[in-house]
Amino acid sequence: MKKQKGFTLVELLVVIAIIGLLSTLAVVSLNNARARSRDAKRVSDVKQVQTALEMYFNDWNAYPETGALNMASTTPNNILKSPDGTVTYMQQVPAAQAPGTYVYTATTTTSYSIVYSLENATGGLTPGQHTATPGGIANP
Repeated sequence: MKKQKGFTLVELLVVIAIIGLLSTLAVVSLNNARARSRDAKRVSDVKQVQTALEMYFNDWNAYPETGALNMASTTPNNILKSPDGTVTYMQQVPAAQAPGTYVYTATTTTSYSIVYSLENATGGLTPGQHTATPGGIANP
C-alpha cells in the first residue's frame, strides 16, 4: 500500500479553527489598545490646554472667555492667543477624538472647567466624565 503525503481534511479544519480563534483574540486586544490610546491622548490634550491656560492667566490675570477657546473645532485656525493677538499660547487647540467631546467653560475670570470623558481607566482616572479645573484633574 502506498502512503500519501499531505494533510487530511480534519487536520486542515482544526488548523483553520485555531487560526480563526487567534485572529479573533488579536482583534479584540487591538480594539482595547485603541481605546486606551484614545484615553491617554485625551488626558494629554487636557493637560496641554491647562498649561496654556495657566500661561495665559499669568500674563492677563484672567482665563479666556468661554467662546475664546473652541475645543470642539478641528479648524486649522483654532489658536489660543492673547487678547491683543501678540502672544500665541497654543498653536492648535486639540479637538476630542470620537467618541467624546471637550467642553471649555470660563466659570469666572479666575476659574475654568474642561469637561471630557474617558472610555477606560487611565492614569489613575476612572472611566466616565471628568472635569479639569485650575486645581487639576480629579475623579468624579
